[in-house]
Amino acid sequence: MTSDFDLYDYLLVGHGIAGAVLARELRGRGHRVLVYDEPRPDAASRVAAGLMNPVAGKRFAFTWQALETLPYAVAYYKELGRELGANFLAETTILKVFGSAQEQQQMLARAAQDPWAGFVAGIDTAPIAQPGLLAPHGGAWLRGGGHVRVAELLAALARQGTAAGWLREETFSWENVVSDAAGVAYAPGRVRARQVVCCQGAAALNCPYFSWPPLTPNQGEVLAVEVPGLSEQQVLNRGAYVVPDGAGRFRVGATYRWPPFAPAGSAEGETELLGRLLGLTPLPYRVLGLRRGVRPAVRDRRPLLGRHPALPWLSVFGGFGSKGVSLAPRLAQQVADYLDGQGQLWPEADVARYHKLYSAEILENKPTFKTFG
Repeated sequence: MTSDFDLYDYLLVGHGIAGAVLARELRGRGHRVLVYDEPRPDAASRVAAGLMNPVAGKRFAFTWQALETLPYAVAYYKELGRELGANFLAETTILKVFGSAQEQQQMLARAAQDPWAGFVAGIDTAPIAQPGLLAPHGGAWLRGGGHVRVAELLAALARQGTAAGWLREETFSWENVVSDAAGVAYAPGRVRARQVVCCQGAAALNCPYFSWPPLTPNQGEVLAVEVPGLSEQQVLNRGAYVVPDGAGRFRVGATYRWPPFAPAGSAEGETELLGRLLGLTPLPYRVLGLRRGVRPAVRDRRPLLGRHPALPWLSVFGGFGSKGVSLAPRLAQQVADYLDGQGQLWPEADVARYHKLYSAEILENKPTFKTFG
């Protein structure tokens, strides 16, 4: 039945930042890899500003696993840039602007405990004298992160993949996957593979075999603006990020919206983001455009990694929310080790933490899986 099928070790579905880095990791280990991807304009990876931030939120929380993931990600994107002959990474300082004297004092109180492992380069308590910047309460300077031009990076990898034949920009139909003890077959593509990995981001909700984890689509909007005179030497962060895009242009983001989403053409996101921009600079601006993407958000804000509890040929690599750029490179290495039988997943990210939800679903409505006849 399948003797004329092309044989692969891994079939990956999705080529956002998660699928792209996992495919590269597996190919680098000598595995035969095929990626299916339907380019979607609302995919989070193609809209995101690619910010890698070691300290986030009003509570100045140290990003989960930052010591493991951020240095690895920085080195990874440098190497990838050398491989592809382009620079996708800007190792830019992030200035977290204090919104009030109370916020400043909270940061100083936490600084006494030094919880950030050297990622905070300094704290200014006096107004920051920088042209065009509103920072009357000072701010904290963060190092070790930066931002990645994600859309350009994925486009370069897609060109490489389509030319080399390991990427097919086509719609993938889960209904046409059939399995046996040796793996799976996908008849529309004349493909057989030992393992399949779902890397579809929020579109993983369309995979009938991963309907049970608590994955929810979350819409984010990013505003492109031109602000002549505003410094491009750092990323600004206060309730929103302002990421330099060159030639006086910036990306301002991002909103966080749960379903139901605002209809296309709604000005709500633009109004919200402009309000945040005006909290950081009084300079005149020009709006260049607004883009919307849908993130894969998980209940506990941790990724979903690992094998399906009943289908040994199927795994998931996703659920990164807004942290895909910083988390995916290190976790792709970890998942590749795991799939090769050479390591374990971090328990906080292992999809096994939600296996009880799968068991509950089975009791209510047992799904059927196609197998070879």
